[in-house]
Amino acid sequence: MGCFTFVKVVMVVFNLLICLAGMCLAAAGIWVTVDGNSFMKVLPPFTDDFESHVNVGVFCITIGAVMTLLGLLGCCGAQKESKCLLIMFFSIILLICIAETAAAIVALVYSSYTEIILRAWATPGLKEKFGKDKIVTDLWNSTMTTLQCCGFSNYTDFSESYYYKQNGALYPPTCCAGLELFPCDDDNAGFSNVEGCYKQIVKIIQRNVNIVGGIAAGVTAIEVAAMGVSMYLYCYLDKKAT
Repeated sequence: MGCFTFVKVVMVVFNLLICLAGMCLAAAGIWVTVDGNSFMKVLPPFTDDFESHVNVGVFCITIGAVMTLLGLLGCCGAQKESKCLLIMFFSIILLICIAETAAAIVALVYSSYTEIILRAWATPGLKEKFGKDKIVTDLWNSTMTTLQCCGFSNYTDFSESYYYKQNGALYPPTCCAGLELFPCDDDNAGFSNVEGCYKQIVKIIQRNVNIVGGIAAGVTAIEVAAMGVSMYLYCYLDKKAT
């Protein structure tokens, strides 16, 4: 078996697996969209709140469709020895890499502004919609209960909010951890001093930074390898044609 044949077989098998994985992911997305209740019974760690507020079905269908398209392009391009399909496959992977790199650079450059930007977006929603809008209320309650946090920065995010005014100057119970038997007023919330959810999320990311970095490095390596293989096949076919 020559080098070209070996690379071609690897390209076909690899992209066939990507295509099948994409189809499975899209099928799971359709399942969630059509019959979300039965799907969530199969995955007990996911709660009803998560299903309600994060459109898992659309997300899975979209990612699955992209994976299926890429898999078909790479598989057919290698099998049919089509330079057009191979260069399309290479171009799409290259665009994805550029987008990922740009997103990473923007995240690094503006990392110091992340908290300011998120606070400006999250705090008004807490003050105006928490306790009034069911979706916002359930989402924040689920987040605060799971992460054992209070508000975005701390309990003061709820000061003079709709919830605060409607409940007699009281804060959500999660803001008074350890003092559940007492009203969660200013004194008890200040005494509990529960951290905001932003700090808790940052701590989780920092604890798992090696895992996140490893996944990012693995994905990048696969993308670079896919581009290298597709370009090798393209150049070989182009040289063969001449």
